[in-house]
Amino acid sequence: MWTHEHSMETSASPTRVWALLSDVPGWKRWNAGIEEIHMHGPFAEGTTFTMKPPGEDAFTSTLIEVAAYEVFVDETIIDGTRVLVAHRIVPLASGRTRVTYSTEITGPAADMFGPMVTADFPDVLNALKQLAEQTA
Repeated sequence: MWTHEHSMETSASPTRVWALLSDVPGWKRWNAGIEEIHMHGPFAEGTTFTMKPPGEDAFTSTLIEVAAYEVFVDETIIDGTRVLVAHRIVPLASGRTRVTYSTEITGPAADMFGPMVTADFPDVLNALKQLAEQTA
């Protein structure tokens, strides 16, 4: 198993952060690792979305947990390797909001997929923070 976690704090409210995270087609505005993305239903458990990173093949992920304003977890399975990414929003006593991406990867290619999946998390979360604070 391969695991990784990365967090950032923002002055944006959990409501604002959730609005950006739950707008899957809008992820392209703040995630440079997305060339194309298509949602196949509402932002709810069981819904799938297809994402194509630049220069790579598209893959399909499934929302397996959705708790509004708190967390959503997506699951991607490629050639027997399962990638789970939890996106958590935690309001802090200081009035700030912590956003954490937690990844758990199991299967034959876990050690190879792990660094590829998580390498851009700092940049992605920083871009999310900038957009959330800009329009908050």
